[in-house]
This record gives sequence, structure tokens and C-alpha cells, in this order.
Amino acid sequence: MAELIALLDGNEVGRVRSDARGRLTFVYDNAWRNAEGAYPLSLSMPLAAEEHGPAAIQAFLWGLLPDNEQVLERWAKKFQVSARNVFALISNVGQDCAGAVQFVTPDRLEALKTGRDDKIEWLDEPETANRLQALREDHAAWRLPGDTGQFSLAGAQPKTALVLKDGKWGIPSGRIPTTHILKPPTGHFDGHAENEHICLRLARELGLPAAETKVMRFEKEIAIVVERYDRQVSGNDIIRVHQEDICQAMGILPTKKYQNEGGPTSADVIELLRTYSTDRDADLETFVSALGFNWLIGGSDAHAKNYSLLLASGPHVRLAPLYDIASILPYDHVDPRKVKLAMKVGGEYKLDQIGLRQWQKFSRETRADADVVTATLISMAGQIPDLVNDTRARAQKDGLENAVIERLAAALTKRAQDCERVLKGT
Repeated sequence: MAELIALLDGNEVGRVRSDARGRLTFVYDNAWRNAEGAYPLSLSMPLAAEEHGPAAIQAFLWGLLPDNEQVLERWAKKFQVSARNVFALISNVGQDCAGAVQFVTPDRLEALKTGRDDKIEWLDEPETANRLQALREDHAAWRLPGDTGQFSLAGAQPKTALVLKDGKWGIPSGRIPTTHILKPPTGHFDGHAENEHICLRLARELGLPAAETKVMRFEKEIAIVVERYDRQVSGNDIIRVHQEDICQAMGILPTKKYQNEGGPTSADVIELLRTYSTDRDADLETFVSALGFNWLIGGSDAHAKNYSLLLASGPHVRLAPLYDIASILPYDHVDPRKVKLAMKVGGEYKLDQIGLRQWQKFSRETRADADVVTATLISMAGQIPDLVNDTRARAQKDGLENAVIERLAAALTKRAQDCERVLKGT
């Protein structure tokens, strides 16, 4: 039987076991289960049970990997394993994942725990630029051949993860975590990285907790740099903070991240927060506001994997900052009348079919205060035009030049004004 040892911020918490038929189970270490302040690897695998079967652990492991078949095939070829063997893939890239978890084979445990493998391969600006160029041209080039430090992140966009220390970028390995995610512009939706940067900044301006981003230039290459909220710097140490996305928390495979494919609904997320959050009122308010924000900006990809939970000692469970938010509205080839949200509101997916009546129905279905929900939406819609102007000006000052910026600003302003009229019935 093959095993992978799971660590949370350096503490052994259990083992993933793969039998001769490839059937996976996860078994907690009793020392961790009984430790003061212990928390689960996933809400789908509570500490009350020592062993958990294939459904939950497979959903958790697949949820750590990219939603990109091209990347998975590249990794499979590199590591000489099957692209459908999640255990084998995590065995090779599981030392730096989302959250505090690291997966390591038993023969590598001592080297990891003693720090024997700890090192950072420092990159100068040309080397960082070369990596971004390679990633922009080949979306599967998350790491280059010969790199020792491996990492895994969910999502479909091309990206790389690096550590930033004392103003220098590097590729960490061993116990040292990455601290930032770098995303170059992509050709799928021109200006998507700039779009995401502006939308996340707009969310923060509206008071929503959202990942911190900035635009950085490395020679001729531009990247959106996302500060990882699942990492905390404490003196000279970088601490991993545990998190999981909503699909992982519910034991749902990432292939079902969309509601229309059988994935979680907004009501499911709200019920999850009511059950587990250690600050229910704040997290429920944030989630409903985030749902409304995506409706206001045409954020069509806010599926269950784009919402996450932070887990810590206590156990302590909170809704994580928002991430991966972008608007579909500035793209000419998209018909706004056909744009759908990832989660229904009041029984409707389509943006232009969601109005006051649907939000009132949503409020009834989720036991939210309809007046508060409507007031929140009207408030956000009223603030967006001025905030968009400020955000656009700052983005251009930061060196963002993509034509999507002007189209995005115009589209967001018009959309907010239209939504405000709909909500007010004017």
C-alpha cells in the first residue's frame, strides 16, 4: 500500500493511502485528532472519524490541482504517471499547495521536517521575465525543466507561484512556501489579468475582503501579482494558513464546481456558513454581498471553487477573502443578454433576467433579510461609477495599458446605473 503523509503547517496530521486497486482513504493520526486546537484537513473529513473514504479525499486532492488538462498532461509526462492518477500527481507537486497542507512521501519526510531540502533558487529580473514570457506563450509552463521546487494551485488560468523575500523573487523548496501568485496576460480573454486586478480592487473599495493585487513589470513582461492570503509573514518566517474551497469542504469534485453541472448553489454555501462559520453574521453578509457584486459587474465565473474557507485552531472557520473575480462585460464577442452567473439568483442564471423580484425570492429561499439585501445592492451600485473612475486612473498610473481598461470602466459604469434603476423600480 502506497502512502502520502499530510502535514498542516509542519504538523503530521494523517496519511493518504492508496491500495493495490488505487482506492484512496485518508486516516488521521490519533495524536493530531486529540491535540489541543486541532482542526480538520477538510470540513468534509471531520476529526470525529479517524478514517475517511475515497469520495472526500479524492475531491480534496483533485481540488488542489489545476483545472487545466494541458497542465495535468504536462505534469504526467514529466513525472511519468497518469494524468488521471491524483495520488501520483500530488506525490510530485504536493509540497506547496493552497492552504497549510503539504503532502510528502514517507522517504522524504525526514528531509522535509529537518529542513534538509529548504532552499530558494533566487531569480533576477531577466530570469523572472523569461518565466513569465514562457508562461504567456505556453500556458502549461508553470515551472521550467530542472526546477526543484514544485507547487500546485487550482484554477484554469496560467500562473506561477514564487516567494518574495527582501525584495527578491525566488523558487522555494522544502518547507519554504511560495508567497505570491504571478499571472501574465492571456490570449483567451484579452486583458483578463488587468480585468481581474481592477475588479478585485473595486471589491476592496466597496468594503469586501479580497486578495491584494498589484501590477508589476519585469523587463518587457507585465504580470498581475496576487499576494497569497494563505501565507502570513512573521519576522523571518512564512507561515502557511489553512484553507479549502467550497467544493472541497462539501466533498464535491472540481468537475462539478458549477451549479448547472450539479455543483453547490448559493443556498448550499449559505447553509455551510451557517453550520460552520465562527462569525456567521459577518460571513453571511460578505457572501451575499459578493454574490451581489458579481451580479453588478457581470462576474460570470463565481462558482463554488472561487469561494474558500479559512480553517485554524479552535476549530476556527471563516470565509476567505475573495479572489479570481473578473467581468465578462468588456468583451465585444460576448452578448450581454446571454451572460449567465455561475450560481442562480431567485431561480435565474441570466444577468438580464435577475432583478428586484429575483433578489427578493433569493432572500426568502435563504432566510436573508430582503430589505437589507436590496439596500446593500443599491448602495454598491451607487458607489461603483465613482470608484471605477478612481480605480481606472490608478491602474493606468500603475502602467496598465490594455484597451480592456476603458471598455471595462464604461461597461461597469453603465451596468451599475442600470442595476440601480432596476432595484429602485425607476
